[in-house]
Amino acid sequence: MDWQAWLSLALTVGVLTVLITTRLAAHVVLMAALTLLSVAGVLTPTEALSGFANSGLITVAAMFAVAAGLHASGGIDLLVNRLLGKPATTQGAIFRLLLPVLPLSAFLNNTPVVATMIPAVNAWSRKTGIAPSRLLIPLSYGAILGGTITMIGTSTNLVVAGQYVAITGREDFGIFAITPVGLAVALAGSVFMILVLPRLLPDRSTQKPFANMREFTVEVAVDPNGPLVGLTVEQAGLRNLERLYLVEISRGNSVVTAAPSEERLQASDRLVFAGETDAITDLLRINGLTASMGNATPLTEDRAERRLVEVVVSQSCAAIGETVRSSKFHDRYGAIVLALARNGERIEGNLGNIIIQPGDTMLLEARPAFVSRQRYNKDFLVVNDLEKEAPRHEKAALAWIILGTAVVAAGFGLISMLNAALLAVGAMMLTGCLSVSQAEKSLDVPVLITIAASFALGAALEKTGVAAALAENLVALSGGRPWLLLILIYTAVTLLTETITNNAAAVIMVPLALAITQQAGLNPEPFMLAIMIAASASFATPLGYQTNLMVYGPGGYRFSDFLRAGIPMNIVVGVTAVTTLLLLYPLSQSAP
Repeated sequence: MDWQAWLSLALTVGVLTVLITTRLAAHVVLMAALTLLSVAGVLTPTEALSGFANSGLITVAAMFAVAAGLHASGGIDLLVNRLLGKPATTQGAIFRLLLPVLPLSAFLNNTPVVATMIPAVNAWSRKTGIAPSRLLIPLSYGAILGGTITMIGTSTNLVVAGQYVAITGREDFGIFAITPVGLAVALAGSVFMILVLPRLLPDRSTQKPFANMREFTVEVAVDPNGPLVGLTVEQAGLRNLERLYLVEISRGNSVVTAAPSEERLQASDRLVFAGETDAITDLLRINGLTASMGNATPLTEDRAERRLVEVVVSQSCAAIGETVRSSKFHDRYGAIVLALARNGERIEGNLGNIIIQPGDTMLLEARPAFVSRQRYNKDFLVVNDLEKEAPRHEKAALAWIILGTAVVAAGFGLISMLNAALLAVGAMMLTGCLSVSQAEKSLDVPVLITIAASFALGAALEKTGVAAALAENLVALSGGRPWLLLILIYTAVTLLTETITNNAAAVIMVPLALAITQQAGLNPEPFMLAIMIAASASFATPLGYQTNLMVYGPGGYRFSDFLRAGIPMNIVVGVTAVTTLLLLYPLSQSAP
């Protein structure tokens, strides 16, 4: 291999190492690799940026908007409300839950599906008496399984198909090319979830870390005759208390939310603090503050000026690794952290000194604009809002018709998946199911950049001969046994997707798998399908797949819960996928 090949290999190893060992965002790491490949001359500028023009990437972007249209029109709620019902057992509840989740995730990106379903499942659990911890992991797993049923079910399928066409120049996969394998996997996984998973999932029905506002907020009043009247929050020394943080000021019939440091205190103001509730005695020692005479915590009262929102910290959150105080959370997001839960338990003590980690669940108080500003901000994977914008239910049926028409048109080969998705977005916007603003906000830019940039790394591995060299060694290791090669590739992708992003794992493995099939004279289709399934089948860790992280906090889960439920799930799905591929798809090159 020449120096360009060694550089490509070193960059690939470096990217994997950085993604596994650091919290750097995947799109930043892969864009850095793309830049180095272009500057070094390994790839021409056109080759380096080809991923941004790939049809698979544009189809992914369009499907984000289609999912947003179905969400905004209430189409998802329509299906969910009709199918959930009132099951008597956990097994029955999981079965009912899978009825809407599997078909929804088969045709929509699973992230908005899970984001919509989390509050619905929480409300449903209160009606059925089944703990959310028994339902939210099945929700995430069901969304992952549903994504394997069609080519548009998850971005990974479209990315693999797009890279396959880009490297081989062959005809693209049809929308239902993966369906035979995906249905087998979804069926096997669903049976396992219904029969076995209830025994592996924890029951934390009594564990509600944010249930009682009084457990993490304290309230005092400004003495009308005291020295604090007329002083700003900063001047009164109330901004940088060690054990408490000023949240809001209740003043007559109004509320000053996310109280700024320059706000001046008035007589009889009621001040709400979050943090260590036993620090109330420290507050009352401040000259000018007295015990509040209010009978109820102001946070329990409905106020137009206030939003209480629950968020899950994503892996790409800019505040990860910093404390709540050092991250300047209030200035950065316009919100105050009322409480923070980790592994299903609220962390007590000085909120300002808690280091923010991925998967943390935060209860925030914010102004109404926070929700519209942050709902599509990728610092937070989930925003559960008490006062969501009402969906346009009269458009729900129309949104389903538009999606169904697009699926049928692509399924029968009348138009390509790309054109079907683009036309569906246009139809939803023209009919009012989706606004231009909602379409823009639906685009998950970091995911799209990750996909586009990872194409450059895959192209470099293929162009410089690294993929061919690795394939030659892997073929020799397997003794030329096609079934063993299929198992090795599936296992490699599974391990990679548990530690780095699923799209990056898939794109890195595609040129290697194509080189293997060329070296051994094998049919590439089953190997491409194996990569698609393996890249999505991430069940064993909350960090391996975005929907797992989304349910991590709201379900009150611990890391070990995913290991206990996910490892056997990985095995069941892996065995089913490989067996189905071996039975349905001849591995020899003579296959049509």
